[in-house]
Amino acid sequence: MGNASWLRSLSAGSEDGAHTLICFPHAGGSAISYGPLARTLGPQFRVLGVQYPGRQDRRREPLLGSIADLVEGVLPEIRELIPRTAGYSLFGHSMGAAVAFETCRRLEQDQATPPVTLFVSGRISPARKSSHTVHRYTDQELVQHLLDFGGTPAALLEDPDFRSIILSVTRSDYRAIETYACAPGAAVECPLVALVGDSDPATSDADLTEWQPHTTGPFAQTSFPGGHFYIDANAHGVAELIRDQSARASSK
Repeated sequence: MGNASWLRSLSAGSEDGAHTLICFPHAGGSAISYGPLARTLGPQFRVLGVQYPGRQDRRREPLLGSIADLVEGVLPEIRELIPRTAGYSLFGHSMGAAVAFETCRRLEQDQATPPVTLFVSGRISPARKSSHTVHRYTDQELVQHLLDFGGTPAALLEDPDFRSIILSVTRSDYRAIETYACAPGAAVECPLVALVGDSDPATSDADLTEWQPHTTGPFAQTSFPGGHFYIDANAHGVAELIRDQSARASSK
């Protein structure tokens, strides 16, 4: 695919008939953030990371400052992909959870083959409007926020060129998620599994319960040790959850 495409393959040597997992990154993140999870899942899964515009190999493209624009951008490629999959699931972390949820809603509204499971991670429910205004922070405040949250190497933030790029991308993404509001009563029909780190400063295990009304299908929630960026440290546990849930949902 060319640079303007939205999906990046993160799996090497996926088996024929492998389940496809489409992963949506956090604010400021890129497709490669799911590389460790893809390697842990192994050849039984074909893992595709969503590459939002304005970063890495899409750095020359304009940033998109709304969840709706991100959904509209990625939908055509997912629609085209679905007939070629042996089942697929969506996984979104933090801002990516909102993008994955709205993408799932659109696919169901379009009567496309629905995902086997929607995984939402590290994010409050769509019904709760964000009260944060991180996208309005000064550069210094935003740098400190990123350092406090983790997930961004301090060395990159100390380099003026990298810092400028990181802050621009992150600010745009925070604007998207902090101005996001879902439709009242919005829900998907597929199974929904909510995940969180047990010491996440932004989302608690109790917050995950509020995702339940957003699906008319089965709902489950679980937590792992760690903060907001718990996934890499728990790659084996998260991968096992994805395997079990995908097998369970596909067998019904």
